Amino acid sequence: MPVLVRFSNFAAVPGLPDGDPAASPRGMAIKFLLPDEVETDIVAHSYDGFPAATPEAFLAFLRALPDPAALQALAAVSPAVRIFLDDPKPAPASYATEAYFGVNAFRFSNAAGEARLGRYRILPLAGLRHLNAEQAAARPAHYLATELRDRLIRSDAAFRLQVQLAGPGDPTDDGTRPWPQDRRSPNSAPCPSRPLRSRGMPPGASSASFRPVSSPASPLRMTRCCWRGPRLI
Repeated sequence: MPVLVRFSNFAAVPGLPDGDPAASPRGMAIKFLLPDEVETDIVAHSYDGFPAATPEAFLAFLRALPDPAALQALAAVSPAVRIFLDDPKPAPASYATEAYFGVNAFRFSNAAGEARLGRYRILPLAGLRHLNAEQAAARPAHYLATELRDRLIRSDAAFRLQVQLAGPGDPTDDGTRPWPQDRRSPNSAPCPSRPLRSRGMPPGASSASFRPVSSPASPLRMTRCCWRGPRLI
């Protein structure tokens, strides 16, 4: 199955250095290119939570984002925005040493027809590694893209895709509220040792869009999923 992966910095501000605090959280978007020109996406970022619970609240956040005074005014009346701004979001040493969290909850079913709601989690097999503010500021402006390119030339960037299942009372329609860390992730089997690599950029990859709620008409079987070496970025 071809997979297209895009890494990004927060807010997609052109020219913003990777080490700038405003560049966090980082994004990881995954597009699964399925047979018959069907595709499905996972959109995640490196913060377990979100600054808005509704599309309207997110639009207000985006409009306030370029203006520090407006952003602080919004944070004064929105606890979710206040928490999002205040929580630590350190710069990663690499896109491949960061964890990424899905915001939306999806319905997952097993072979027996049992269904549960869950959120995606994408964990680096290389382990988490972050920089402090001084280290991040000293790195070149585009160190993350450079490091990832060099890493993929040498070896692989490997991640484990999991689903965190909701427990009783966990909110499934409010991305501002993360679930407790002890919620079960049943699909945490060891990764296969054989690397999976792409053979080139598929047509239209450079202009691909990633939609948080894009899903195929037919079920996508991902009870145990792990891949190495996403060569498409």
